Amino acid sequence: MLDNDLYKARLNKLEELRKNDIEPFPTNYNKTHCATQAVEELTKIEKSDSTDQAKTQSISIAGRITRFRKMGGTTFIDLKDQSGHIQLIFRRNFLESSYQHVRLLDVGDWLGAVGPVFRTKTGEATVEVHEWQILSKAIRPLPEKWHGLTDIELRYRQRYLDLISNQQSLDIALLRSKTIKLLRQKMDSLGFTEVETPVLVPIPAGASATPFVTHHNALNRDLYLRIATELYLKRIIVGGIEKVYEIGKVFRNEGLDFYHNPEFTMMESYQAFADYEQVMTMVEFLVHDLALSLTGNSKFEFESNTIDLTPPWKRVDLREAIKSSSGIDYLDHLEIESLSEQMKQKGLDTGVQTTWAGLMDKLISLVIEPNLIQPTFLVNYPVAMSPLAKKSPQNPLIAERFEGFIGGMEICNAFSELNDPIDQRIRLEQQESLRSKFKNAELDRLDEDFIVALEHGMPPTGGLGLGIDRLIMIFSSQRSIREVVLFPQLKS
Repeated sequence: MLDNDLYKARLNKLEELRKNDIEPFPTNYNKTHCATQAVEELTKIEKSDSTDQAKTQSISIAGRITRFRKMGGTTFIDLKDQSGHIQLIFRRNFLESSYQHVRLLDVGDWLGAVGPVFRTKTGEATVEVHEWQILSKAIRPLPEKWHGLTDIELRYRQRYLDLISNQQSLDIALLRSKTIKLLRQKMDSLGFTEVETPVLVPIPAGASATPFVTHHNALNRDLYLRIATELYLKRIIVGGIEKVYEIGKVFRNEGLDFYHNPEFTMMESYQAFADYEQVMTMVEFLVHDLALSLTGNSKFEFESNTIDLTPPWKRVDLREAIKSSSGIDYLDHLEIESLSEQMKQKGLDTGVQTTWAGLMDKLISLVIEPNLIQPTFLVNYPVAMSPLAKKSPQNPLIAERFEGFIGGMEICNAFSELNDPIDQRIRLEQQESLRSKFKNAELDRLDEDFIVALEHGMPPTGGLGLGIDRLIMIFSSQRSIREVVLFPQLKS
């Protein structure tokens, strides 16, 4: 809770700055060095200067005040910018009249300072301030004693304070940005073309999920926030761009937990003339290469496990995995009632499921996913769970589909894409029939224009959906998606 007296004291300082013709919110500032660069420059000079009086030329630095301490006619201030911290020293006998206004500064203020960098007797790199300028007066204090926010909910709701006071949160945000940048570079290097597809769509198709709905006044019709980019990207394949990808937000009106946020970031890619085996190889390459680029190592700690991303990753047949983990052969239980009874006999929670595919998802999440710690591809899903995937030539009940797992979390989903428009129509009509029967079931939808596109011919295509948020969770060793999304949705 804000201390009213402290708030008023800072407002008074703000007013006093203005009375002394000091602008507390200037429009710009000429910053020449960040904190890290300033220290590096001093270190270079020290290597060529045998004396203990090494100093840089005058530099300009800017950042937020994190610590403030006065010793007689000298004031020390710790300044933090995105790169790190550096100490400033203000001396009354040097600054003369401007020194009297230093008392109007507070922890949390943004400050610019000009002067050379030297090293104190204690060995700390320090800017000897010759000129200074307040850049923004903070009238609210930062989290007490700069120890960071301890209330998790408050960290998420006021992420700006979290970034200021918790270095780990700032590091994760920067890691996320770097990961996405590198991913783009790697996809571009593989010959993929980045495209943009609609966020507001007339039909929420391409995944089994509940959409968010809104109303467009000018068109007088409902539109939906996209639940996937799949069907539009496949249209582009039909159009002749043979390798496409998109990195962007998708939206699903589902629950909140450690692994799910209603809006999340995915990369979807589609490659003509490829199948799911080739996509599998690409995923191994991408994730392994990203880890090397980010950390220089293919091995890292995740919770209490050492994860090794070195290809090839383990391939596990879904049917065999379920049989060995639970004793259930799902091909013997292709009706929801039969499968549900088997799960209950094994002491497994079936939850509230209206479709066989939904129940299979539940079974997989209970008996398989938590055990897939090392990078693993779970392959050969039932066609009933994969309405957009090709059937296996060896078994018409099985789809050429895989999901990738690391640390017990699904990070990707991929198919040999179904390009037979007749088969595709039949499967999506079956989905629509089930959706009519079970109003709240998460089922895919029939998009007529997508079928029309397929009827014009789509080449054999391998498709991928890669969860960016979960990938960042892996790289940053976080178990909650809220730690890697800057502004997650929260319950009120």
